[in-house]
Amino acid sequence: MSNSIRFGTGGWRAVIGDDFTKENILRVAQGVVALMKSEGKTDKPVIIGYDRRFMSEDAARWVTEVLCANGISVMAMHRSAPTPLVMFIVKNEALHYGLEITASHNPSSYNGIKLIVEEGRDASLDCTARLESLIDSMDVRSMPIKEAEEKGLVTYLRTPFNDFLDSILSKLDTEAIRRAGLRILFDPMHGSGTYPLMTVLYTTRCTVDLMNSNKDAYFGGSMPAPSYRELGGLIGRVAREGYDLGIAVDGDGDRLGIVDSNGAYLNANQILVMLYYYLHEYRGWRGPVVRNIATTHMLDAVAASFGEACYEVPVGFKFVSSKLDEVDAVLGGESSGGLTVRGHIFGKDSVYAASLFVEMVSAVGKSPSAFWQELVEKYGSYEMVECNLSFTLAEKERVEQLLMKERRIPVFSKAVARVSYEDGCKVYFEDGAFIICRFSGTEPLLRIFAEAENAGLARELIESMKAFIGQ
Repeated sequence: MSNSIRFGTGGWRAVIGDDFTKENILRVAQGVVALMKSEGKTDKPVIIGYDRRFMSEDAARWVTEVLCANGISVMAMHRSAPTPLVMFIVKNEALHYGLEITASHNPSSYNGIKLIVEEGRDASLDCTARLESLIDSMDVRSMPIKEAEEKGLVTYLRTPFNDFLDSILSKLDTEAIRRAGLRILFDPMHGSGTYPLMTVLYTTRCTVDLMNSNKDAYFGGSMPAPSYRELGGLIGRVAREGYDLGIAVDGDGDRLGIVDSNGAYLNANQILVMLYYYLHEYRGWRGPVVRNIATTHMLDAVAASFGEACYEVPVGFKFVSSKLDEVDAVLGGESSGGLTVRGHIFGKDSVYAASLFVEMVSAVGKSPSAFWQELVEKYGSYEMVECNLSFTLAEKERVEQLLMKERRIPVFSKAVARVSYEDGCKVYFEDGAFIICRFSGTEPLLRIFAEAENAGLARELIESMKAFIGQ
């Protein structure tokens, strides 16, 4: 059997019923067994979590049955869990491996598996490459879940969230949040991130109302991504019903979107800049910041004003967390909505990020929009525009030949400072603007990001690139 299973920047993701099938799930699980045995790491259990997508709970059971049949014990849960919780448990319990059944923010037709390694990190490219090479190296073995339970190979965690929540609460200025008494509308987007954030907000005496909290495998007909395009309902209600803040998280609880009281949507770039500024200037944390190659350069300006560095890494949160650890950065994040903070897990966590944002609003005593405007006045305007293009395999090869191999770029209206091919093709302009083209590691898309002093100029850069590649 040919191995069509590939792990991208966020794990293996595939269309349900096409490649995400029971047969392939079992193959991946047996591949994980082979990986653990090849490394001599079968002495500790594997924590398995799952989100609320179609087939997620079934897939978690099938993976459990394979691991147990091969003599590997499993820590499991009787309910869905966000990815950050699984990462925390791997770190907190000093486990070798964890698995989360999820396709994160992908469309509802997708599902997948994230591999989490020691210290609660995303698996490295080397690790996932080894896993891919080991799939089908062993015949699949499986045992009924009841048999695994009877043999004591499965342990169900009764209170899986407690240590995770206590860790987050211990890092917050809970008194500042209590004094502010914020009224918040929370949209978990039908995903698995509801319980932990609700617990933090209730514990800190916020008034919270929920929307889209029911399990819906179709995510209400929307993408489970906390982007402006998908949050019209939240934006309208926050402004209309007088909430101080709107919070949204993606399907597996690791990406964040914020809505201000006036209905203004705050994107991931703004959240990153505000939180870095807050932690450095209000909390007194010192240190650099890390961003991926498609994230705002405003972070560079803020860091420079502090006498700190801003480190750029390729797309894939494993690179963000690795660099954050290496340079002891205050914060690391990406424009797609994920971030992590020093001293927490080495992965994206919307629960801690949202909690910290609520603390920031409470402590600063200003609306996020007012706070943001102060930063724009201090550092200038940086506006990013994104464009996603679908490509056939033949078209992808043509574009890669043009941009990556021949290394040709359009004639832009701006002066080019340099071009990087570290991850896709990124053009840096002399005035600080940039444009980057790279193929997604999780979807059949070419992603184009452009940032300039205003959205109009950013769109011009994208149109120039689209015309150049024939779109």
